[in-house]
Amino acid sequence: MTNYGKKIDQGSLCFERLLPGPIERVWAFLTESEKRRTWFAAGPMELRAGGKVELIFRNSELAAQYESTPEKYKAYEGMTSYGRITRCEAPRLLSFTWDEENASPSEVTFELKPQGDQVQLVLIHRKLASRKDMVNVSGGWHAHLGILEARLKGLEPGPFWSEILRLESEYEKIL
Repeated sequence: MTNYGKKIDQGSLCFERLLPGPIERVWAFLTESEKRRTWFAAGPMELRAGGKVELIFRNSELAAQYESTPEKYKAYEGMTSYGRITRCEAPRLLSFTWDEENASPSEVTFELKPQGDQVQLVLIHRKLASRKDMVNVSGGWHAHLGILEARLKGLEPGPFWSEILRLESEYEKIL
């Protein structure tokens, strides 16, 4: 896949995908815990400005083909991250803070636009503190969006961890 994310300014990345619609279906995969857990992370989301976000990561469960968690990611398996909704305009816009348990949380925004029977998804992740964070986040979002696309197409995604390692290596060169 060559849909690489792009650095749009210091500390911000942008990813774009054209996904099978309709928009309400894609929105459900962003906002409903059971659907979101199939491509990203489970957890409740209060869909209103100021609402709580809880993301529970179980990346080893994202693909049918099992791979052991690489040593450098073991601390993140089963991790929970917290945030707050900053904007929610269903079914077109969702923004939330990421990693609020740290002093300087970043912010994730999903924008959805119908395009015929497909949906243009634009994901922007802002306020990333370092190049290392940008490389890590780039590989992660790229892999997770690939799984989302597969799920929306009714396909089984490929292995997760080997894809993350491959993508991080590529983003290390790109960024």
